[in-house]
Amino acid sequence: MYTTASNQSSSLSRYLLSFYAMELRHLQALTAISDHGTFSAAAEHLGTVQSNISAHVARLEKELGAPLIDRADGRLTEEGTVVVARARRILSELDALLSDVAACKDEVTGTVRVGMIGTTARWLVPRLMDAVTQRHPKLRLVIVEGTTTGLEPQLANGQLDLAVLHLPVSGRDLVTRLLFEEDLMLVVPEGHALAGDDRPLGLEDLADLELLLPLPGTSFRDELDALTRPLGITLLPAAEIDGLRLIASLTFEGYGPAILPATAIPAILADRFRPVPVVGLPRRRVGVAQRSRGLPSAPTRALIELLGSTVAQPEGRPRGLHLPD
Repeated sequence: MYTTASNQSSSLSRYLLSFYAMELRHLQALTAISDHGTFSAAAEHLGTVQSNISAHVARLEKELGAPLIDRADGRLTEEGTVVVARARRILSELDALLSDVAACKDEVTGTVRVGMIGTTARWLVPRLMDAVTQRHPKLRLVIVEGTTTGLEPQLANGQLDLAVLHLPVSGRDLVTRLLFEEDLMLVVPEGHALAGDDRPLGLEDLADLELLLPLPGTSFRDELDALTRPLGITLLPAAEIDGLRLIASLTFEGYGPAILPATAIPAILADRFRPVPVVGLPRRRVGVAQRSRGLPSAPTRALIELLGSTVAQPEGRPRGLHLPD
């Protein structure tokens, strides 16, 4: 009798494992279509054939009783968008479960998807990769460079595990921790009239200067406008651009001066571009953001710790960078 019950339990366990494995394949197929745009691209990403992707999605639609993809244009339906948002969290939790079990054996292994603003990524990513290789050689990094406004929604919907962003962030489902602050400077080419001015510059000196500026509505631009408007100063844009990394590149190519973090100037260009201090400019605050719901995986927790220790290393740390008190 005991043997029969045991066999029945074992059979039920195998059935449930088979069922849930099949369901996970359905969710993976749908999220791959969302990420890559077409059934064929999703199949290529998952290493299978298009007919399998179609079958997985059809089975999921049958189970849920709703169309998830509009076959006319290949876009997610409203129901499909809802399912993908939940599916990302389910798949992320599964990855975290496997990684946490491995971590119990004192082995940090798995993948961490990190978003990072471009001006910080330029100098931090190489150092972070070296630290990962030394401390956690089985940890795999996926780095996504972008702007704070572009990376925030990717973090919130589960496409990223954490992100290094310009603070503050607007997402209510995100929590942040300050990583460092950095001086903001007016960056002009050597030979510019302001480059040879030894007197301290104030915010009023920016009034008649055409600048490459961030887009209105971004946290950095909002901070600049909040500083200058009470003084009756309206910053003049030579152009308005989404992304400090692009603004820095255009400045270095001679398209105009800009207000940039001190770390944005590569050492190789230090002799051609002069950072000019401006009294009244605050420091830029950069922090690590993650979702407030759910427990971060062991690899994610390990990488957050590694980010802090990497920034804290004095060797090769960029000038103008300040650690939290």
